[in-house]
Amino acid sequence: MARHRAVLPQWLALYYDEPIEIVRAQGRRVTDAEGNTYLDFFAGILTNAIGYDIAEISDAIRAQLDTGVLHTSTLYLIRRQVELAERIAELSGIPEAKVFFTNSGTEANETALMLATQYRRSNQVLALRNSYHGRAFGTIGITGNRGWAASSLSPVKVSYVHGGYRYRDPFGSLPDADYIKACTDDLRDVLQTTTAGDVAALIAEPIQGVGGFNVPPDGLFAAFKEVLDSYGILLISDEVQTGWGRTGEHFWGIQAHGVTPDAMTFAKGLGNGLAIGGVVARGDLMDCLTANSISTFGGNPVATAGAKATLDYLLDRDLQGNAEKLGHHLIAGLRDLGERYDIIGDVRGKGLMIGVELVESGGKDPSPPNAAALLEETKARGLLVGKGGLHGNVLRLAPPMTLTGEEADEALEILEASVAEVAR
Repeated sequence: MARHRAVLPQWLALYYDEPIEIVRAQGRRVTDAEGNTYLDFFAGILTNAIGYDIAEISDAIRAQLDTGVLHTSTLYLIRRQVELAERIAELSGIPEAKVFFTNSGTEANETALMLATQYRRSNQVLALRNSYHGRAFGTIGITGNRGWAASSLSPVKVSYVHGGYRYRDPFGSLPDADYIKACTDDLRDVLQTTTAGDVAALIAEPIQGVGGFNVPPDGLFAAFKEVLDSYGILLISDEVQTGWGRTGEHFWGIQAHGVTPDAMTFAKGLGNGLAIGGVVARGDLMDCLTANSISTFGGNPVATAGAKATLDYLLDRDLQGNAEKLGHHLIAGLRDLGERYDIIGDVRGKGLMIGVELVESGGKDPSPPNAAALLEETKARGLLVGKGGLHGNVLRLAPPMTLTGEEADEALEILEASVAEVAR
């Protein structure tokens, strides 16, 4: 850790009072350099979607390595890239879709912003409060969470709307239909008062990730899209964390709202640990650039071979259905825990994307200390979880989608013991 601190940025966060180095992994379990084994319920920030040491994925990567071709660049045809793009275009549901591959979710969202602002000839963008879309210049500019927005400078003019963080939203106590109406009225007001009208796009996470796995009511973005369509504004769905069936009930998070976006961004789980991201968008939107562009590493032969194997594995084994089933089980168990311990203010999520918001005992005030203590307690008992939220007080649970029922029960037992200790 001392060597890490000496040569890496001080803003590069590490979990735990005594950070761990993961040196081996199999299935849903990882082992650190000290020989301690943990059930992994964060999956490298939702990236190891299938788990660890999966033969079908490893074999696909080795087969590509055996050709000797690790890289060629997008200046040449890449068969695996084309095959993967065809599959994603079909799965997207976007008419005449085209795909551009990047190396990360940040890059994907930067690309989506570039496409939308070029297509609409406008630098105005709408985003949700408490959002997070990446750590690059443009994506920080549209991030509505001060803890992750390091700079006020931005290449775009952004206006923020309600609808991201319902638990602490001023409209949060309203019933679903009234909440959707209040947020949609706010969207109209923002368009009329803080923009020139010719906005490029609204970019939104169907479920906020870094913001604490916040889930809006189904139908919110359908109501938003009616307003956006009346202005000609594009809708970009940031599926970096919600894609590939993780939410259980749908393959893409935006499908819960019954709308087809103009573009979707993706990354994380597609590579099961390999660096890959991208944008899938309407053909006319994707083709709107008037200058040359390439991606040196995006969609490289190794990443696309591994991603194609990951996608095939996920679809062939109905891991989306597994996420839905075990997600219901976990959420029910956690809500039961919330009934017994008042330091749990809210349990929310869909599929294997679950947030547990920690509060001060007897109230609703956010409690970062309780969340930090719970992070340590779960680790001590052999469970790795994530932490996030506007106030740093939300546990984020997102295990690999190959999770078993026995492992879900094991995690619930550890969480119960850990919550009891923190509450005590």
